[in-house]
Amino acid sequence: MNLLDKIKNDEILNYIRCNFDNPLYLVGGAVRDFLLQNPVYDRDLIVCDTDVKNFSKLLALKLDATFVSLDEENNIYRLVLKDKINFLDITEPIQNSLEKDLMRRDFTINALAVDLHTGEIIDLSNGIVDFNNKQINPISEQNFYDDPLRMLRAYRFQANLGFVISDKILKFSDKNSKLIHNCAKERINYEMMKLFKGEFAHEALLNMGKLLEEILPVTIKLKQVPPNSHHHLDLFHHSVETVRQINNLYVDASKEVQNHLDTVDFGGFSRLTHLKLAAFLHDIGKFSTWKIIDGRHRFIKHDDVGAKMSVEILKKLCFSNKQIEYISAMIKNHIYPSSVISSPVVNEKIMMRFIRKMELNSIDVIFLAMADRLSARGPEISDDIVNKNIEGLSSLLNFYLEKSKTLEPLPVLLNGNDIMKIFNIKPSPQLGKILNELHEAQICGEVITKNDAINFVKTLL
Repeated sequence: MNLLDKIKNDEILNYIRCNFDNPLYLVGGAVRDFLLQNPVYDRDLIVCDTDVKNFSKLLALKLDATFVSLDEENNIYRLVLKDKINFLDITEPIQNSLEKDLMRRDFTINALAVDLHTGEIIDLSNGIVDFNNKQINPISEQNFYDDPLRMLRAYRFQANLGFVISDKILKFSDKNSKLIHNCAKERINYEMMKLFKGEFAHEALLNMGKLLEEILPVTIKLKQVPPNSHHHLDLFHHSVETVRQINNLYVDASKEVQNHLDTVDFGGFSRLTHLKLAAFLHDIGKFSTWKIIDGRHRFIKHDDVGAKMSVEILKKLCFSNKQIEYISAMIKNHIYPSSVISSPVVNEKIMMRFIRKMELNSIDVIFLAMADRLSARGPEISDDIVNKNIEGLSSLLNFYLEKSKTLEPLPVLLNGNDIMKIFNIKPSPQLGKILNELHEAQICGEVITKNDAINFVKTLL
């Protein structure tokens, strides 16, 4: 099927080509998705020989879409269709020239345009050749100076497509990595999340070099912790390998688990995307807790330290409170599932306590524990140790999947206002501590009724 056939089979694009006679070009990601045989939801159009704003408003009316002005100065408009899945970004060519517009873009594979009326491909920079060779090549270095975020976008496209980044980009990125600080943190955040969304995120992270160190300076510390008796890789490569293992576990998981990890609960990206970022950051507390005792490397409480560190790191990159809460919880609890299954006695009460504590994050943190185990194969870690750990974690996962179908949320027996009223106390850090301990007692099954809760709080006071 050629591109004109694809356009005709696309209900939205075919409507546009049949109802407007002026020159119209599909550009950017939609062209790439057509070539990759991927579904197309986000379509970028360049409109010529007409007023682009009037065109966009008229098209919005015809498609019953919402018209959004993205950039009045540069005449960029968005149409959001009623299904909230399909989008159209519409603009006019730079300096009224399609050729100049295409040559101002980032990579050759993104500088392709398709005539909506004829299906003809306009390719001024060998983009089709690079696409077929799975290469990410720049249009020009100047375009990277104009927008340094394009350095990061190269690695994002590698993470998503598995293409090879050219030496030109790798060298430019390493030499000019500090230019990334000229970009808004929100834009960096978005590109990093797109990167971690990709199947090949681990390859991109390994290639990013100094650019990754500029975006996440903690990477420099990760590279300073060497392999040890439990880890065959240095800490940086262990962290990247953990990202890769998360992806492998997802691919092999049941549909039920995949559906959970595909859920978008916060931040506009799936749980899986956030989990892979957490996997990269899960050991950031190790450098500051690193001690060598009797020849053995120790990282006592690195999970707690790392969770606290992640809060500041993610705040600086404009992550939301819910995203930070999730990622820091993953880091803080990444050892927890393995400690559950290595208890002297593993019974239903211990596993239920884990489920009550982790709740909706149970699958996620079990996957992180699995990936962590699979990424640490030092000389003291035998295949038997690894296999037993994975088997135990799989049993914990299956226990959760079985129980979660009928498990009711823990009831709120006493809230803060109740406690203040009953015991005549005022808001204070002590009240927060009481609520936390009461919740913990409920998780353990020590407190079941409201009377239990009142008596429990009495003992604390």
